[in-house]
Amino acid sequence: MSRDPVIAIVGATGAVGVEFLELIERRGVRCSELRLLASARSAGTIMRCGARECTVHEATPEAFEGVDVALFSAGKGVSKALAPAAVRAGAWVVDNSSAFRMDEVVPLVVPEVNAHELDALGAPCIIANPNCSTIIALVAVTPLHRAVRIERMVVSTYQAASGAGAAAMRELEGQAREFADGREYTTDVFGRQYLFNVFSHNSAVGADGYNEEERKLLLETRKIWADPSVRVTATCVRVPVLRAHCEAINLTFAGDMPESRVRELLAAAPGVQVVDDRAANRFPEPIDAAGKDDVLVGRIRQDWSQPDRRGIDLFVAGDQIRKGAALNAIQITEHLLAAGRLARTTVG
Repeated sequence: MSRDPVIAIVGATGAVGVEFLELIERRGVRCSELRLLASARSAGTIMRCGARECTVHEATPEAFEGVDVALFSAGKGVSKALAPAAVRAGAWVVDNSSAFRMDEVVPLVVPEVNAHELDALGAPCIIANPNCSTIIALVAVTPLHRAVRIERMVVSTYQAASGAGAAAMRELEGQAREFADGREYTTDVFGRQYLFNVFSHNSAVGADGYNEEERKLLLETRKIWADPSVRVTATCVRVPVLRAHCEAINLTFAGDMPESRVRELLAAAPGVQVVDDRAANRFPEPIDAAGKDDVLVGRIRQDWSQPDRRGIDLFVAGDQIRKGAALNAIQITEHLLAAGRLARTTVG
C-alpha cells in the first residue's frame, strides 16, 4: 500500500519557507509528514502549518532520510551543499536558488509554460525554479509566444523588497518608522536609503554592464522556451514596495499580433488575470498582486513604433514570494503528486 509523501522544507523560517507552509495548508497538499529544516541557529523553532505543529531541525545530509520531496529556499550555497544529498536519499528536489538553473541536465520549470519537462523525468532529481522575474514575465507572455513567436523581449523591472528576503522587507518597514520619527535610516541590507528611492538591482554587475538579474531573464527565458535565438534585454531596479514585482514588457513578434488577439489569449491563459480598465485608469499594481496566485496583466496596447502590428506593450505585476517562488515550487510538487511520482510503497 502507498502512503502520502514526506515533504521537507529547507529554509523553513525564511519568507519563502513560511509561504510554503501557508500554501501547503491552503491548497491541501497531501503529506504524511512535514520536515522543517533550517540553519543550526533556527533549530528548535516551533512553526505551524494549519493544525500541525512542527519543530525546525538543522539541515544536514542525514535529515533527508525517508523524504519524498524537498523544497529548497535557503540560498545557492545551501542548495549546492545539500540538494545532491537529498536526491541520493531518494527525494525529488525543487530548488528555488540559482544554483542549478543553467545546468544542462536540470529542468527549469514554470508549470504553466513547460510542465512537459516534468513528465519526461524518470527518477528523483533536482528541478529548478526560475528566477522570480522570469516566472512572472513568462506566465504573462508565453500564451502569446505560442500563438505567434516572440523574437525580442525588452523588460524593465520594478522589484520589491520581498525579492531580497525577509530582512529587506523589515528594513523597508523600519525606514518608514524612522522617517516618521525623524531618525537616521538603518541601511544594513542595501547600504543606502530604500524608502522614497529607486536604485539598480543589488546583484553583481558584470564587465558588460548587465547585472545578474538582467542576465537571468535572458538565459532562463531561452532555456525554458528551448529557443536560443530569442532576444531578451532587461533593466532591473529595486523600488520601495514591500511585496510583488512589476515589469514593463515590450514584445516584437515574428508576424501580425493585433491587440484584440492579445486580449483574447490572455483572458484564457492559466495563471493570468487581465486588469486593464482604461476608463478608470486601473491597471496592475503591486498592492493588488500581493498575496495572489495569478500574474496581473494590463496596459495592453499596440506598440506604434513597430510596423505591421508586430509590437505589443504590457505591464505586469506578480507576487514574488507567491508565484515568483513558493507557489511555482508547490505547483511542481502537485504535478509530481498527480503523476504518482511521490508515492512510496509501505509494507503492512
